[in-house]
Amino acid sequence: MLAAGQKEMQKMDQYTMEKLGLPGIVLMENAGAKVVEEVLANSSLKNPRVVVIAEGGNNGGDGFVIARRLYDLGIETLLCLLVDPVRIKGDAKVHFDVYINRKLPTFYLHENTFEALRDEINHGDIIVDAILGTGVNGPVRDPFDKVISLINEFAGKKTIISVDIPSGVSSDTGKVEGCAVKADRTITFVFPKKGFFLLDGPQYVGEWKAVDISVPPSVVKTIGLDLPKLITEELGSASIPVRPKHGHKGTFGHVLVFGGSRNFVGAPIFAAKAALYAGAGLVTLAVPEGIYPMAAAQNPESLYLPLPEEDGFFGAEAIETISSQLAQFDCIAVGPGMGRFPGGEEMLKSLFSTLTDQSVVVDADALFLLRNNLDLVHQYQRNVIFTPHPGEMARLLNETVKDVEENRLEIASTFAKNYHVYLLLKGHRSIIATPDGEIYINPYGHDALGKGGSGDVLTGLTASFLAQGATPLAALISASYLHARAGEAKAKTLSHYGVAPLDIIDGVKELLCKLGG
Repeated sequence: MLAAGQKEMQKMDQYTMEKLGLPGIVLMENAGAKVVEEVLANSSLKNPRVVVIAEGGNNGGDGFVIARRLYDLGIETLLCLLVDPVRIKGDAKVHFDVYINRKLPTFYLHENTFEALRDEINHGDIIVDAILGTGVNGPVRDPFDKVISLINEFAGKKTIISVDIPSGVSSDTGKVEGCAVKADRTITFVFPKKGFFLLDGPQYVGEWKAVDISVPPSVVKTIGLDLPKLITEELGSASIPVRPKHGHKGTFGHVLVFGGSRNFVGAPIFAAKAALYAGAGLVTLAVPEGIYPMAAAQNPESLYLPLPEEDGFFGAEAIETISSQLAQFDCIAVGPGMGRFPGGEEMLKSLFSTLTDQSVVVDADALFLLRNNLDLVHQYQRNVIFTPHPGEMARLLNETVKDVEENRLEIASTFAKNYHVYLLLKGHRSIIATPDGEIYINPYGHDALGKGGSGDVLTGLTASFLAQGATPLAALISASYLHARAGEAKAKTLSHYGVAPLDIIDGVKELLCKLGG
């Protein structure tokens, strides 16, 4: 499945109308019909009262169809129009005229008060938001901002359903300026909108479903649009490397986790355990020698390479000590718990100059230590994966976290192409970008994953799948999918508060079992 923005949807609609010959009034009728199906299919009430709140544009036109069709099905329905009818134009006017010519129930805000509108909403069971649609740019103007605030007063008391996108949310960026409808459910057309997964969007969209309104998805390819892809359950499962039934530990790859320091013993252990329990044949932990006894006691499943230490961090001779052994590893995960130390930059420069053809996953403080030497990564010309959170991404670019969060898709794509890396930009909705310009959005995961060590588990999963032969893209898709879904699953039994890194690993094992592993 793909995700689209305002301009992309406009181009698809325009092609469908002008080249395929399907009029806009038909698309509007189809859209309204699909929303009605979803409203009724998801209502537990036998005879709900529905209040459809509409403006005069295309989103309002969908609302006119919704109100008419609900009425014809015997559902008590009221259309609340927020603009003077003389302002309604185009396809929306066609459907409004049909509604009015039939003398169906209508409330006109320009002839009434907000208190009267509040009373009407209060008497409804379901509120349908058909106000602003995908065309929002900038703050919501009067009176729509007041109406949106009024709708939100009923959040948790009434079922709020948004048509295409919650009014006030940018379909391109997810940004909300001032206010937006807090929907329980969003019924969107053709594709989910990019804004569902960016910035403020996830807070307002609720559950969403994309429905067919006769705009063919194949139009994307026909008119040459380049849209982000969503990681679905099918794609996430299919990206997990196939495990040969007669394989042995050598078949499934050898991961080296290079990290740890005196104050961060757990991080490399979480990464190593995740790599092992996701199927890697062997996992070796390279840690400063001072923490080796503690790490080995907590994680006896791994092999170990204790390395020279200075003040609790890796010492200057660490890479020289390990260099002759690097060729045995299929993938190297560098950074978990490594810390920031004076010789760190030189150490990572030495590491990249010593590597041959291994895949490398760069995370945590290794991202910080490489920030001034990103050309080394580009010159390596092998499979390199960066997995920064927004703060780490901001440091890599010398930008602010706000800049990163407001431009996640563009920043991820540009960085991946410029430095020839595969990038997983973490967040509530993680983004994967490839050196070739592909973008994937992970629509899964929630606050249960917001805990120290969660990212180290993701690093270990990614390294494990790389070592087992997955492509960098497949490794990132499968790892991020399993990581997010495991967190969701564990939160159901442990609560959103109680999910810890080792619980996520347990959840991954359980998911792999369900998927037939």
